[in-house]
Amino acid sequence: MTQEERWNLRYQEMVDFIQTNHRNPSKYRIEEHDMLNWVKANRKVMNAGKMRPERVEAFGRLMEMMEEYKRKNQYE
Repeated sequence: MTQEERWNLRYQEMVDFIQTNHRNPSKYRIEEHDMLNWVKANRKVMNAGKMRPERVEAFGRLMEMMEEYKRKNQYE
């Protein structure tokens, strides 16, 4: 499996998780920790400007999707 295939597989796992659960991965659930670490690592790479252009577009869409399910304060 190439690095590109592995990245696309992780990306699709994240999209499927968000669409089925209607929430972002939790840092408190061990089984979701790998997905959260993948997102954080890729966000760092993107912000540093080292991410490939084709990945930037796809990751941007993922960030938009995650923004929809961002945690909200229950008292607002």
